[in-house]
Amino acid sequence: MTDAPTTTASDVLDGVDLRGTQALVTGGTTGIGKETARALLGAGASVVITARSDEKGAAAVAELRAEVPGSAVTYEVLELGSLASVRAFTDRFAGSHERLDLLIANAGVMAMPYGLTEDGFEMHLGTNHLGHFVLIGRLLPLLEASAPARVVVLSSGGHLASDIRWDDPGWEHTEFSKMEAYGQSKTANILHAVELERRYGPLGVHAYAVHPGMVRTHLGRHFTKEDVEDLMARAKSSASTGGSGLPPMVEVEVGAATSVWAAVAAPDEAGGSYCADCAVAPAAPYATDPDAARRLWALSEQLTGESFPEPA
Repeated sequence: MTDAPTTTASDVLDGVDLRGTQALVTGGTTGIGKETARALLGAGASVVITARSDEKGAAAVAELRAEVPGSAVTYEVLELGSLASVRAFTDRFAGSHERLDLLIANAGVMAMPYGLTEDGFEMHLGTNHLGHFVLIGRLLPLLEASAPARVVVLSSGGHLASDIRWDDPGWEHTEFSKMEAYGQSKTANILHAVELERRYGPLGVHAYAVHPGMVRTHLGRHFTKEDVEDLMARAKSSASTGGSGLPPMVEVEVGAATSVWAAVAAPDEAGGSYCADCAVAPAAPYATDPDAARRLWALSEQLTGESFPEPA
């Protein structure tokens, strides 16, 4: 186990002026997403957070305005497990905003029992990747028009649990493993950033995948005792083969730091990288393979029925 990182999101933004910057943070009502929004607001950005209900959105906005008086923060309801909701949200956002400088794809689920999204996708892949794939894709014209702009996709060290299951991504023919399903979705997040960078980096829209660390949030609320034992065993196996093992637990102020660093401080030439502890970090080779990134983009288009052609 390595020493716990201590850099906070506020540390990253110390002295940074984001006035005139429009940011969108999915899943901004709690945890890392809310802290990311708070830090960006503190630096002067205008921020839209997404919430799964009006009640949660209104409560989070009230809390953020109390923490950052005078801040320009609003919320929109979004359910990533529903492509109809994603499409409706992107239509509303594009119709009411002239620019989008920072898109933080933060929302996600972890270690859920087997289940399907509204569109019939396995819950982790459908929510963590496919929902964001459509959201980001439909907002790419706005990002491109606002360039230089950035997309930050939250992944996880959990990507080490699984490559993309190309022959059975929906677990239709295999006994379900919630940790591997989560791992597949986090690998997809990294590959998404890799292909976004290849396509749009030359146009000034840079993409980064982020591992926030092991953060105290509600994300692990579906963990059972057996899940924790499985996680510990995987971490022990990783450490025995040269991996880093289980990372230290950190608070949300530290957990949000790398998201903010990727959004405002990471060098352009690091676009497409996997980042951790406010720096470019190594990831599993299968998660950064450019051919796999292209293949996943095509598969995602096929599954969602959305087409996002390469820029001319």
